[in-house]
Amino acid sequence: MVSVPDLIVVPARFGSSRLPGKPLLPIAGRTLLDRVVAIARAAAVQAGNCDVLVATDDARIADHAASLGVEVAMTAAELDSGTVRAFAAARQRESAPARVINLQGDAPFIPAAIVAGLMATLRKGGADVATPVFQLDWARLDRLRAHKQTAPFSGTTCVRASDRRALWFSKSILPAMRNEAQLREQPMSPVWQHLGLYGYTMRALEWFAGAAPGVYEALEGLEQLRFIENGWRVDTVEVDVPAHLLSGIDTPEDLAKADEAITRFGDPYPV
Repeated sequence: MVSVPDLIVVPARFGSSRLPGKPLLPIAGRTLLDRVVAIARAAAVQAGNCDVLVATDDARIADHAASLGVEVAMTAAELDSGTVRAFAAARQRESAPARVINLQGDAPFIPAAIVAGLMATLRKGGADVATPVFQLDWARLDRLRAHKQTAPFSGTTCVRASDRRALWFSKSILPAMRNEAQLREQPMSPVWQHLGLYGYTMRALEWFAGAAPGVYEALEGLEQLRFIENGWRVDTVEVDVPAHLLSGIDTPEDLAKADEAITRFGDPYPV
């Protein structure tokens, strides 16, 4: 008997105050959505027994997704996050998947192996949520600190237990370090940065969609804290720093940076 396939959902909205219609905008000759779908498809092949669909509230995006040959789920315009949109799309399937990866539609440089790695972690059991983190060397930590002088809510750090369970996420740089000079004798800092990508069990995703935001979630602006505040297990998956390290495409400047990254590092998913 073949089990119900797991699912990678690409939430894609047309509306964006800073960059309207961004899933349809080109990066080095291919639309943003086309690039993210390519990642999802490659990850689904690596994971095995996994389907891909685009979740949207806009007919233009649905039409483009259909032209790419990917399954589409129409979801309500009023849904307030990609996570809830991913849940709404998963619920439309004839048989609900046991696990869902939420691959945001504005993340064109996430390596497919990372997406597949989250699915592998969830399939091992024990974790309700899985998300990737990477350790910062001192040079990257110094750059993050400098960037936060002008953009304090950019970049999220993670504090982890020895079993890789996430203890906390913050827009502050955690942990604080009393003896940093000594620590700098080692090549890597003790700071882990979060890469904004999540996998969920369907049970955890359903709970999240119906739960009120947590106190610290609202303060930090980090929805993953809703799980931690309510006792769900969030496991971190250690990954290498991606060559194309962009947190998302939100502005015309981000589009330009994405084009520049492809010129500099090569196209991760060439046609």
